[in-house]
Amino acid sequence: MFDIETLARFQFAMTTVFHFFFVPFSIGMSLVVAILEGCYVKTGDEKWKLQAKFWGKIMLLSFAVGVVTGIIQEFQFGMNWSDYSRFVGDIFGAPLAVEALLAFFMESTFLGLWMFTWDKMSKGVHWLFICLVTVGSMLSALWILIANAFMQHPAKEGVIYKMVDGHPQLKSFGALIANTQAWYEYAHVIAAAIIMGGMLLAGMSAWQLLRKNEVDFFKKSMRIGFIILTIGTLLSLGSGDLQMRALMNDDDQPMKFAAMEGDYEDVGQPLNNGEKFSDYENSKDNAQWTAIGFFNEKEHKKVWGIEIPYVLSVLSYHKPTGAVQGMNTVNKKLVEKYGEDNYYPMVTALFWNFRIMAAAGMLFLLVGVLGILGTGKKFTFMFEKKFWLYVTGLTLFVPFIANTAGWLITELGRQPWAVYGLIKTRDAISPNVSSASLLISNVVYFLLFATLGGIMIQLVRKVLHQGPSALFEKKEETSVDPFEKEAFSHE
Repeated sequence: MFDIETLARFQFAMTTVFHFFFVPFSIGMSLVVAILEGCYVKTGDEKWKLQAKFWGKIMLLSFAVGVVTGIIQEFQFGMNWSDYSRFVGDIFGAPLAVEALLAFFMESTFLGLWMFTWDKMSKGVHWLFICLVTVGSMLSALWILIANAFMQHPAKEGVIYKMVDGHPQLKSFGALIANTQAWYEYAHVIAAAIIMGGMLLAGMSAWQLLRKNEVDFFKKSMRIGFIILTIGTLLSLGSGDLQMRALMNDDDQPMKFAAMEGDYEDVGQPLNNGEKFSDYENSKDNAQWTAIGFFNEKEHKKVWGIEIPYVLSVLSYHKPTGAVQGMNTVNKKLVEKYGEDNYYPMVTALFWNFRIMAAAGMLFLLVGVLGILGTGKKFTFMFEKKFWLYVTGLTLFVPFIANTAGWLITELGRQPWAVYGLIKTRDAISPNVSSASLLISNVVYFLLFATLGGIMIQLVRKVLHQGPSALFEKKEETSVDPFEKEAFSHE
């Protein structure tokens, strides 16, 4: 009923998406806590310390779940993708090893020190611990994305790798790190993490303000969240623009770009019959942008769409002229280069996921700017109007959707390749897995993730409902030493 490739891909997608719920969550919240504690160090105001300790509890929950889901994701390479691991392990293993031995141990070590040394170390040293946690989590993301970037853009043979006995071997570790795709991805992911941290702070605060819970505390949190959200959104828009424009080049992934825009045919007339990328960029024609579109993927054509002149040229080249390659043109080039095959990705999924991600970015910018304006001294409508509190509270869930859409674009747009131009997905699957084992493990993982997600939500809700005042509550201490005087007292 289900073929092995589909089940294996679904399992990896499910694992990656669920894990990536918590990667930007952890990075974003650690940055938020570092900012809050930094304010405490600078001002000495105990209110900032309370902010850092309270939101730190939610940060710790995200780290705990993120570690569990990350371990499960690592298992995928040995369970379902062993041929992939054998083929590219000489390269893929290096950044993963550095991530585990350096970045992960760095963040986990200093996270422990941060947790257990409140009021035992100087304010500056304790703040340094959470800063190092933030740096470690960002470095962890960097090494993972360096590995992923090789899958997206391995570059030409002889730069990063050399072929030995039909397998790529690492030639230059420096070139692997310098892969431009890695840094485009990294900038966009870190920006997404900043958005996540800001939106979590603002959104969770909004729900507590609706409940009239610790109003002064959550008002301060909400305003800080809006500021962080706005900064992250601006960074995301800039890094996303750079990443998308890089995809257009013939030596990158022009098929992914064309699919995201839903263009089967060339948009505009290129110079010299489009022999190279510059012929499209220097075209005097303008390229219209498809705002809404529907597609017949079997026949490789657009069925219907709403098109806006000039917009795609402006988005692609930052000028009103310039043509764009269509998927049919790119497919012909790929057939000539790699042999006969279907190189078209899932166009409908890419097209709509890109628009979901872009629309989310616009929403974040709107909410962030309105939030800053509406939580100041002159205007306070974001605090006082239930409508805006609900808007902020509901927008809390949008970063999870936007991040998922972004990863679906990244991975689905690379198909049919596991490593672009080197090994196809169908050739990367473990030879000894069966449909039955994959179906069972998919069900088990889904139930496990649903359980972890449910526990995470309940624990976060509990922390929020208790509020920061719970940090002051002291439990009655009972003696555990049978030789203490009080142990013999009958009072």
